[in-house]
Amino acid sequence: MKVEAFPAAGSKVQATDFVVTIGGQAGNASVAIARLGGDARYAGALGGNDDAIANWIIEKLNAEHVDCTHARRIDGAMSSVSLIMLDATGEKMIATRRGEGILSAAPVDAEKTVDSVDAVLLDNRYPNFMMPIVEAATKRGIPRVLDLDRPASIDDPLLNGSTHVVSSAEAMRGTTGEQDFGAALKKLGQTYKGFLAVTVGPDGVYWLDKGEVRHMDAFKVKSVDTLGAGDTFHGAFTLRLVETGDVVEAMRFGAAAAAIKCTRFGGLMGAATRAEVEAFLKERA
Repeated sequence: MKVEAFPAAGSKVQATDFVVTIGGQAGNASVAIARLGGDARYAGALGGNDDAIANWIIEKLNAEHVDCTHARRIDGAMSSVSLIMLDATGEKMIATRRGEGILSAAPVDAEKTVDSVDAVLLDNRYPNFMMPIVEAATKRGIPRVLDLDRPASIDDPLLNGSTHVVSSAEAMRGTTGEQDFGAALKKLGQTYKGFLAVTVGPDGVYWLDKGEVRHMDAFKVKSVDTLGAGDTFHGAFTLRLVETGDVVEAMRFGAAAAAIKCTRFGGLMGAATRAEVEAFLKERA
C-alpha cells in the first residue's frame, strides 16, 4: 500500500495505491531469476491444499515459470502474510504474521531438491528447512549462496556451510556487533572463509577481497518501491555467479536488477527482464 508518509500512532492516512501480490525472500528471488532467463526452482514450506494463500502463491509462481514441485505442503499449516506500507520515498514499513506450522518443517527429500541445479540460494529464517539443503548441495559441490537476513552466531552451521554470504546491513551488524561495515566484514572473515559481502541499499555493496574491504556504488535511480530489491539482488547475483563465476560481475548484475526493481511499484511484480538489465548496464558502461 502506498502512502505519502507513514501514519503516526492512532492516526489515519489516505493510501494512493495498493496491490495484492506474493513475496518473501525465496518467492521474490525465484521470480527475479526466472525473469532474467534462469531456471528457478522454489523449495520452501507452505500451507496444505486447504490453505488458500499457499495455493495462490503456487499459482502465481507457476505463472512466472518457477518450478514449485519441491515446495513442502503441510496440511493444517498456514502460510505467512504481510501488510506493507511504502512512503513517497519508496521506503517500507512491514508487519508480518509468520505462518503457523511451517517454522520447523524440513524438505521431503533434500537430495532430490538440489538434483540437477547449478546453485542454491538460501535464507536463514527457516534453518530446519535449509540445513538439509546445504548438506545435499555440499555433497554435489555446487555454490551455496546465503541471504543473511537476520543476525546469526558466528559459528552458525548454516552460515559456515555456505560458499557465499551476502548479508543485509542489519544482519551484518547484529552478527558481528560492529557498526562499521569494514570492521564487521573483517571480524566475520576471521572465522568464515567463503565470499562475504553486505548490501547497504543506496550506499551499495561492501565485500571482503583477500582480507581487504572493497566497495561498489549502487546505481542512482528514482526509487518508488524498495520492496523485494534485496531479494532481487540475491537472485540476480546467484544467477550471474553460475553463469560467469565472477563475484564482481555478479554483484554488478545484481545491483542493476535491484535498481530497476526500485523504480517500479508492486514488489516482485517490478522484477526486470534480462534485456532490461543488459540495456541498463549498457547505458552505464
